[in-house]
Amino acid sequence: MYAVATTIHAQASNPGVAAHFFDDLVRCETRLYNELNNRLRSRHGIAASQFEFLRFLRDFPEESRVADVAARVAVGVGAISKSADRLERAGWVQRVPNPRDRRSSLLALTPLGEKLIAEAERTFSQCLEEQVSDVIGTEQLTAAVAALSALRRRLEHDGIGIPVG
Repeated sequence: MYAVATTIHAQASNPGVAAHFFDDLVRCETRLYNELNNRLRSRHGIAASQFEFLRFLRDFPEESRVADVAARVAVGVGAISKSADRLERAGWVQRVPNPRDRRSSLLALTPLGEKLIAEAERTFSQCLEEQVSDVIGTEQLTAAVAALSALRRRLEHDGIGIPVG
């Protein structure tokens, strides 16, 4: 793993390689996200952003204030609040009192939301398996995850790219 990190660091210090990395990263993310969005919409009637929101609430129920979700996904609080309103109107999410702070509420999945996320998770996993795992070997994928996780930790630690609003 050290050799992989050293190689990535050496390549990233070359501006041309870093720019190529950025281009490929953004284009791959966009195409994967669009494909996930299309499948989730056609099979479950939800957008990829709604899937991510519901998945977050399932995986981190103790961190489910609007501000928590916004910080985790690097999206503005206003946008997350509007999304929460839409999910609530659809019957997938409910607001419940925050036992640690009565001034705020937590977002929680409803039984309908739990059922939806369980079904959509299968579509999500199948899509990633087809589009990623069938193309990139386990060793390459493990190295990519390590590199992107390190980059994300650094960006988050340094407060880089925090949305306004």
